[in-house]
Amino acid sequence: MGASADNGLKIVVVGGFGVGKTTMVRSVSEIRPLNTEETMTSAGETVDDISEIRGKTATTVAFDFGRITLDARNVLYLFGAPGQERFWFLWDRLFSGTLGAVVLVDTRRIGDSWYAIDRLERHGTPFVVACNDFGGPHHSHEEVREALDLDPQVPLIDCDARSRESSRQVLITLVEYVQSRYAGQTAHTVTSPREFA
Repeated sequence: MGASADNGLKIVVVGGFGVGKTTMVRSVSEIRPLNTEETMTSAGETVDDISEIRGKTATTVAFDFGRITLDARNVLYLFGAPGQERFWFLWDRLFSGTLGAVVLVDTRRIGDSWYAIDRLERHGTPFVVACNDFGGPHHSHEEVREALDLDPQVPLIDCDARSRESSRQVLITLVEYVQSRYAGQTAHTVTSPREFA
């Protein structure tokens, strides 16, 4: 269906190392996602701190890509950005032409999300914050909002990046937020996000 769509809407999923960006793109994409994950080796032990990310054996070295068809004319293109600092130079290019972004947060490592939020704010890109459930200690939305110094209007929700339905709800929240920000500007008119299949 997406092959004949004439309105491609770009969304970027960003966040710190190991917060679940690749997992989210995989769980919600209607196509087999393109990913650039490579096996982590001992050579990277001095570069990437995996002490708080048990069981991680691969890492994204460029970006992930997935797609969701909204209707006959509108398609969401999802780009998952790499989380390690050495790949941050790619982010500015990924943000170009972006409708909006999802900042995925591991509440055990909230500080890892500051850079993503800072870059999005500098670009003026609308974003939502999604706290990925890793089964650790629960933080209230107020605590997370304060720790990230989020504007009160930025949506903050919980999610499980492994779940298609949960990831879909994150994207619906983002599209609704973008629609509310650009209400009346036809250049950013998007079909109703409730039509996600």
